[in-house]
Amino acid sequence: MPRPLVDLLWRDRPSSPAGGSRGPRARYSTGDVVARAIALADEGGLTAVTVRALAQSLEMTAMSVYTHVNSRDDLLVLMADHAYARMTPTLFGRAAWRTRVRRVADDNLALLRAHPWLLDVDDPRTALGPGTIAKYDHELRAFDGTSIDDIHRDAALTFVLDFVRSSASRIVARPGTREFGELWEESVASLAGYVGDDFALAQRVGRAAGEAMGGPHDAERAWEYGLDRVITGLGDAIGG
Repeated sequence: MPRPLVDLLWRDRPSSPAGGSRGPRARYSTGDVVARAIALADEGGLTAVTVRALAQSLEMTAMSVYTHVNSRDDLLVLMADHAYARMTPTLFGRAAWRTRVRRVADDNLALLRAHPWLLDVDDPRTALGPGTIAKYDHELRAFDGTSIDDIHRDAALTFVLDFVRSSASRIVARPGTREFGELWEESVASLAGYVGDDFALAQRVGRAAGEAMGGPHDAERAWEYGLDRVITGLGDAIGG
């Protein structure tokens, strides 16, 4: 009988029904299975994480994998929560809220650099997990000392994390990203000839930006600019 996902997420708590059972000890724990799935995802992305591949990696049967996780979708939730639980957040100390928000953003970008596959996990059920809840609690404290109420505190954090996720999708290396830089260099002269005098504004701004960035796009530069604007916008809403 499938175990409720919430029990699997909280399996390490002594009171969890998924924490253990009588009988011979299994060769691998659920935590071992999740950790191996993360290793596969880190190496080959989420497409590499199949029950069959995971079973082969652990030298066990697919049915044995299903004794630890109910489905691949549940496995992805467990993987995400495991990754969140093992984040090492930058301490806030006595820093002002703007600095704390920047640290939250930087920590999340670092997490997505380490585990790019998290960008492809968009399951609201991760909110049930202990790692996710602990991460949420810590990050909400970035707004301590401000006048923001609880509802707007949640919205402000979501605003920051949505920016991080969007930016990370450009910063984190994806297939073809680096190759496009070379293609741009090879094509820019011919492209200018095709465009001619049309789209003059796009050409002028694109030329200036390209010269400043050394290419058609600088994701790191966009990150710094965007994060500054995010924090400035929050300041207008929060004050201080």
